[in-house]
Amino acid sequence: MIIRSKVRWLCRRGSLELDLILSRYLDRRYDHAPAEEQQSFQSLLGFADAELQRFFIAQEDPADPELLNLVRTIRSVASNIP
Repeated sequence: MIIRSKVRWLCRRGSLELDLILSRYLDRRYDHAPAEEQQSFQSLLGFADAELQRFFIAQEDPADPELLNLVRTIRSVASNIP
């Protein structure tokens, strides 16, 4: 498990849209998520920006069911703007 400040740094991407989506998840859900979800999120941050854009901006679903659940959770958190 990596420290939260490093996770925040890894959320900084090449596009503002991805920055906002990933940071919103980090701020609103990450700390309360189960350890497995936190680990999956950390793994997701290793994906290339182009792939993350397909998941979150183009709304393409990943083939991996575990990753799909996380992507759907992140989309949900990102779309719930107070």
